[in-house]
Amino acid sequence: MFLRGFITFASLILIFFFMQDLFDKIKNNMGNIGKYSKESHGYFTFPKLEGDIAPRMVFRGKERLNWSLNNYLGLANHPEVRKADTDAAVKYGYAMPMGARMMSGNTNLHEQLEKELAAFVQKQDAILVNYGYQAMASAIDCLVDRHDVIVYDSESHACILDGVRLHMGKRFVFPHNDIESCEKQLQRATKLVQETGGAILVITEGVFGMSGDQGKLKEIIDLKKKYQFRLFVDDAHGVGTMGAHGGGTGEEQGCQDKIDIYFGTFAKSFALIGGFIAADEAVVNFLRYNMRSQIFAKALPLALVEGLLKRLDLIRTKPELRQNLWNITRALQSGLKEAGFNIGKTNTPVTPVYLNGTVDEATNLTFELREKYNVFCSIVVYPVIPKGQIILRLIPTAVHTLDDVKYTIDAFNAVRNKLTSGEFAQGGFAKVN
Repeated sequence: MFLRGFITFASLILIFFFMQDLFDKIKNNMGNIGKYSKESHGYFTFPKLEGDIAPRMVFRGKERLNWSLNNYLGLANHPEVRKADTDAAVKYGYAMPMGARMMSGNTNLHEQLEKELAAFVQKQDAILVNYGYQAMASAIDCLVDRHDVIVYDSESHACILDGVRLHMGKRFVFPHNDIESCEKQLQRATKLVQETGGAILVITEGVFGMSGDQGKLKEIIDLKKKYQFRLFVDDAHGVGTMGAHGGGTGEEQGCQDKIDIYFGTFAKSFALIGGFIAADEAVVNFLRYNMRSQIFAKALPLALVEGLLKRLDLIRTKPELRQNLWNITRALQSGLKEAGFNIGKTNTPVTPVYLNGTVDEATNLTFELREKYNVFCSIVVYPVIPKGQIILRLIPTAVHTLDDVKYTIDAFNAVRNKLTSGEFAQGGFAKVN
């Protein structure tokens, strides 16, 4: 009896000895990016851009040429949009309507916007969502159960990956845009659902936000001739920018009607917040009554809904906005290629510039771009991408100019010369105050 008690006591002592306090654990492991927070916060991470949303904004007290905002069509500061937003704020405030839409927050304007969005992307119906990231993860969780199988692209956005992680059943990934591998995963998924009695959901993107290439939607859809599945496309960067009328990447590729579930965000071309999911009426109605992130969330404020109706109207009726975007995009991308820069396989406005170098070199290069040339763009380094690689990500907009393009390419040439000569390797990590 005594021995048993002693063993139990000793076990408790050992358990206590090896336990950690949660906050101590966090402090000792801030994560792959967080461990650089002291050096990078406020400059390379969490920078503060001030002033009107435009190609030139203020960063740390100086005006910079800005290529880092997804304001593709320039709607953020469009005079008609600013007036619509102001009038709607005065008319409704930001509290109306109160409550979730299922309970007390539904309005005619919410339903009108859903109908117009559905028509715009060639679907029967649409549901508004408060936040794009939240909605993608929640929609995936809602659509599939443990008997179903998900097949998805390896470079899918984090919101898709989080949704896939919520899935209680099997999931198979295929290398980015590798249709042969996608088919192999569909073969595996088909065998599995024949046993479970489940279904298959394939998830990809219309425009991949880091690399800028389009998802191979037509090729995936062609696989429906051999396999039974439904296709869910996240077209956050495609809606408003791609296609003859801005209807998205499916419109661009001539297969919009074959996309089963279509997601678009308001955080990019629409220059606001929130998003929508469009599909057949029965599917959208299922989401309305089962997607927890929307059932238990307050409705989008009416001031935002009215502002979104104005934005959608401008996207439909002012094709010159999209034409301006593409004029700048083509000038930027062709100019970078002519200057010998590697921009990968982008065939959309998203413009990555690929360089080789260490994290220290990348930060020094970015510091020089911002401080000497007053050019602000996003920097991507390890651990987001493999060691030894640097991506400078440019987002052209309809309100940039050809002079902006020329100046930026000249600045990139200058910093590349310093990078290749080894100058940015000296002095270690760029120090900022």
